[in-house]
Amino acid sequence: MNGVLGREARTRIEDLERPALDDRSYRIITLPNNLEVLLIHDPKTDKASAALDVNVGSFSDVKDMPGIAHAVEHLLFMGTEKYPQENAYNQYLSSHSGHSNAYTASTSTNYYFELAVSAASPTSSGTATPSGDPEPVPASKEESPLWGALDRFGQFFICPLFLEDTLDRELKAVDSENKKNLQSDTWRLHQLNKALSNPNHPYCHFSTGSYKTLHDDPIARGVKIRDEFIKFHSTHYSANRMKLVVLGREKLDTLEEWVDEIFSEVPNKDLPRKRWDDVSVYTEKELLTQTFAKPVFQSRSLDLSFLYRDEEDFYESHPSRYLSHLIGHEGPGSILSYIKAKGWATGLGAGGSSLCPGSGLFNISVKLTEVGLEHYKEVAKIVFQYIAMIREQPPQKWIVDEQIQISEVDFRFRQKSPPSKTTSALAGVMQKPYDRKMLLSGPSVTRKFDDKAISDAMEHLRPDNFRLTIVSQEYPGGWDQKEKWYGTEYKSGKIPEDFLAEIKEAFENPARPVELQFPHKNEFIPSRLEVEKKEVEQPLKAPKLIRNDEGVRTWFKKDDQFWVPKANVHIYFRTPMPCVTARTTVMSQLYRELIYDALVEYSYDADISGLVYEFSTVSTGLTISVEGYNDKLHVLLEKVLVSIRDLEIREDRFKIIADRITRGFHNWDYQQPFHQVGSFSRYLKNERGFLTDELAKELEGVTAQDVQQFYPLTLAQGHIEILAHGNLHKEEALKITDLVEKTLKPKRLPLNQWPVRRNLIVPPGSNYIYERQLKDPANVNHCIEYSLYLGNTQDRAIKSRLLLVAQMTDEPAFNQLRTLEQLGYVVFSGGSVSDQWAGYRILIQSEKDCKYLEGRIEHFLTSFEKMLEDMKEDEFEGHKRAVVNKRLEKLKNLNQEGNRFWTHISNDGYDFFQAEEDVVHISALTKQDMQTFYMHYISPSSPHRAKFSVHLTAQAKPKQATPEEQKSDALAIFQQILTGEKIETDQAKLAERIKSLPSDKDHTSEMIVEAITAYLTQDLQLATSVVDKILDEAKAALGLADTPETLIKSVEELKIEDLVKEGKVPVYIKDLKDWKAGLMVSKGMRPVTDLGEFGEGAAKL
Repeated sequence: MNGVLGREARTRIEDLERPALDDRSYRIITLPNNLEVLLIHDPKTDKASAALDVNVGSFSDVKDMPGIAHAVEHLLFMGTEKYPQENAYNQYLSSHSGHSNAYTASTSTNYYFELAVSAASPTSSGTATPSGDPEPVPASKEESPLWGALDRFGQFFICPLFLEDTLDRELKAVDSENKKNLQSDTWRLHQLNKALSNPNHPYCHFSTGSYKTLHDDPIARGVKIRDEFIKFHSTHYSANRMKLVVLGREKLDTLEEWVDEIFSEVPNKDLPRKRWDDVSVYTEKELLTQTFAKPVFQSRSLDLSFLYRDEEDFYESHPSRYLSHLIGHEGPGSILSYIKAKGWATGLGAGGSSLCPGSGLFNISVKLTEVGLEHYKEVAKIVFQYIAMIREQPPQKWIVDEQIQISEVDFRFRQKSPPSKTTSALAGVMQKPYDRKMLLSGPSVTRKFDDKAISDAMEHLRPDNFRLTIVSQEYPGGWDQKEKWYGTEYKSGKIPEDFLAEIKEAFENPARPVELQFPHKNEFIPSRLEVEKKEVEQPLKAPKLIRNDEGVRTWFKKDDQFWVPKANVHIYFRTPMPCVTARTTVMSQLYRELIYDALVEYSYDADISGLVYEFSTVSTGLTISVEGYNDKLHVLLEKVLVSIRDLEIREDRFKIIADRITRGFHNWDYQQPFHQVGSFSRYLKNERGFLTDELAKELEGVTAQDVQQFYPLTLAQGHIEILAHGNLHKEEALKITDLVEKTLKPKRLPLNQWPVRRNLIVPPGSNYIYERQLKDPANVNHCIEYSLYLGNTQDRAIKSRLLLVAQMTDEPAFNQLRTLEQLGYVVFSGGSVSDQWAGYRILIQSEKDCKYLEGRIEHFLTSFEKMLEDMKEDEFEGHKRAVVNKRLEKLKNLNQEGNRFWTHISNDGYDFFQAEEDVVHISALTKQDMQTFYMHYISPSSPHRAKFSVHLTAQAKPKQATPEEQKSDALAIFQQILTGEKIETDQAKLAERIKSLPSDKDHTSEMIVEAITAYLTQDLQLATSVVDKILDEAKAALGLADTPETLIKSVEELKIEDLVKEGKVPVYIKDLKDWKAGLMVSKGMRPVTDLGEFGEGAAKL
């Protein structure tokens, strides 16, 4: 009763500023424990979501346990008092087409999830506004997936267990996440900047954490680490520091009742919001320093970092956006325009950031050319000259008026985004001091011109208030220091007095290059924003074919559900020319980059006004897209088309672009292995294609004249296909078609010469491995992508079974391979679909070698066969519902719909009703169907399955654990397994067996297995079947599982040549060309139905 009275008396804010087309209802409340909540009722959503943001992050890390905030984020997922099973949360979400994630930032930790609104399958397809009423809201909370998820989610903040059993595994997950980033320049350079800041400010922290900082070092000091995690949670997690957002189809009153019931139980400790007003990010010691950093990638940049201010309270005027707009402008008169013309730079970015309450920085970053690096001092002086130019003028109201106009239009016509993206972002926004009615609009809308706030902001951009960083692999050499956590080589010291004097002179001298000017007025700001809204009973699920002749095919759909003044125009220029050889592929890439380079100044105003273009080369031609406000879309499109047709390639720009692409090819080999492995898998699947090293070799011999002569040949003959979609009429779509045709004027490409998309067919019984050593000598991570070929993507039976097996294995694969076996942070399983290839894959990046990983994947696939056999019928039907929910998920905005149409057009399949067809076939599947499918195509015991895997092997080796560390790990992990199996143990006897083993670094692993076996058989006297099961789990968790003999020995050693034919023994691919030449190719991609059915005279779609 008191709860009801409390709800009746509380304050509710519901009149939030919202986009014009927003049909959601909002309510802000504060629970009795001071937890602020935003409730969102969306009557048409098919997905529900919640997010909770806690006002504590890495800036609150314990000094001698870096990364503890991040570790606590991981550990909260590992069981609660009410739901002690560690993967109960993820299992529940997965069974309702859901997912979850979390991140730890400087001052907040953000947790979120998303899942289906109903346990039943939807009856309508993926339109935003299906005919009739939406699926009914569950009659009771017990039937609601959202209620069940909220109850599990809420326990994270009420009664987390911090189970001893899970600590070691999750700390290793944190460690693996950290190791994943060790060779990433983004992480390395960011940490270097932090390390060189004021050591008394938390910005200097190492925020990710590692096994050493969170486990080894604390234990060596005698710290009970579980107690520290509980203490951190107890000290910093308080209801009054939390912001909760819940989005569902239930009424606001229902959501409020649920939130009251669950989240009022979160303890409130009335903790103050943390601020850092009394400590500066940079002091005199850190200011006016120059740092030369050596990156992993071949990159060159100049970065200026100014001590700035926290601008949280300036959300109505956003003064730093005035500065970033001018300094970061790319149009005529800008810094970039001037230094680009000199051949010194290829890009520039600028912006302010509030690091935390009380601290901020303003950063300017310039991407330098090779010549620009030689002139980095002049580049720095030009930046200060431009800053002086804008400082000597009072703040320009017309510039802010443009910003106000653009931001208001963008907010007015903002479309929906996925629910979890909405809730996660808003939970973070609620931590800021926005007027609560401006929660939706505050972060994006500039409301007023505040000349004083802008003038005060300018005062921070001075020659005595910055730091300079030069990033280069070549200059200056002699790096004499290494950053502690990532090992980045650098040298640092005070900026020389003579250089500082030159900067000061450039800043104070009113004489400056005449090329530096304020930007001109933006002609691309949309003014025609009318939308002709015509209600329809059911939105069309496919575009209409309004022109179809030998030279041109035009698809059109006028927006009939989103009602925004926007449009998408996609153009597909079919021609085999761009990718005939590695050389033409490289020339096409140069051509594309030279187009972007030539249009930077012109397109920048359009870009910041919500109108963007894209120009790409694909294996079957060229694609051009223009998306955004339709008012001036045709203006930008015409300019892009003319530039593509008439590009004049200057030698100086060619050299700069060629250098950038050359460095890009080199850097490709130094990115994270899991980003590389897919390219090799695709190369093995596709009939045609080229690897990066092949392209790099060809680039060396290409000249500007070669490209100038090549691209007109590419445009000379082709077939044009267009999609015009959005706030357009048919007549406009046909005019756009005429514009494209008359501008490019290609000769007709006969139908029998159109390029055809084909894949290679891996024959039944295949078991191939392609092994390749990674080029980064410092990388310790191996990577495997294990692929099974199932058949043709246009085979509905195969496709539906693939979707369902991907759903069923998703959570078990992650739980087994990542959570339990701790193979690595990056673990992915699921379908792999492209052109005519339908496959299943498992990808793992790990310190374990690829042969071991291959064995663990096969072990999982074998064990899942038994899981599928034992799966109850209701669980099986639940997986089917989850897939159906995903396939029929509603479109959120115009771009999603346009991209879906374009995918089906540009892949030559025209399968606009693919989702509905998938659902029909999935709904008819039985458990027996799936068992038969699994045993034939996926089970490692099948003689029919077609498998290949790519093994990317690391050169470096991780630090090996000492015998004592191995024994300690084994004891902890083995106790976890026995607890999970509900077997009572004599921990003292177990500890004695393991700790008494001799410290033989070469044989510790074998001795540990022997000791565990003895303990199970002699001390516990367990049955053989139980011993085998526990041993299997223990060896897997310890990384001691057996690698299949067939992966270690050669065929000759095994003397089982016949097994090769059955796919039991892998065959290593030595000669890629020869291997591909020995395979059959698939059918080409073809329309799934007669295109005449999409003509205007056809029946309504």
